[in-house]
Amino acid sequence: NTMKFIVHSRLQGIQVVEASIYLWYHNTKIVVSDIDGTITKSDILGNIMPLVGKDWSHKGVCQLYNAIHDNGYQMLYLTARAIGQANVTRSYINSLKQHDLMLPQGPILMSPNRLAKSFKREVIDRTPHEFKILCLRDVRLLFANIDPYTMKIPSPLPNPFYAGFGNRSSDVISYRNVGVPESRIFIINAQSEIVHSSNLQHQSSYPQLYDIVNQMFPSHDSK
Repeated sequence: NTMKFIVHSRLQGIQVVEASIYLWYHNTKIVVSDIDGTITKSDILGNIMPLVGKDWSHKGVCQLYNAIHDNGYQMLYLTARAIGQANVTRSYINSLKQHDLMLPQGPILMSPNRLAKSFKREVIDRTPHEFKILCLRDVRLLFANIDPYTMKIPSPLPNPFYAGFGNRSSDVISYRNVGVPESRIFIINAQSEIVHSSNLQHQSSYPQLYDIVNQMFPSHDSK
């Protein structure tokens, strides 16, 4: 569902901002994916290389994410990038193609802060999880049946998060905090090697996870 905000300005003419509204079932299972270093091969070059026409994505990520989506799961892309990078980020997610496969569509959630503050939090302070935890908690609240009169939040909260993909220890902190099962937190490095946060000895990759996708992500009917 697409919506548009249209503003008429004497100085800049007609300005249009587009956004998407996703309507999911109450029992939807969500797979969260970081972007920089998780879909791209690294944080910094992942921002730069696509701008000059170079593919800097991990091999097999489109194939795996499409297989997960085809099994009934919804993808949610979460990044600590600043909101000012929204157009560039959305363009990247919607244009990445590997062997005629593109990433499945899904919400792209970003930091509401400006570039300088977002950059400081992620690169200097190394605390992107502070934003990500709050963001994912808000998403989880969307699946709670909150009484409109008392505004009482039920306990325990429904947990729509099935799995999470990231590339840093801060992603592990974020996913653990909002209830992603430990066994389904996947961390990838710059060499495209993946480990489970609960078993750092066992390494795999996106193509290897694709081979067992029906076991790791069994078919789920969210209707």
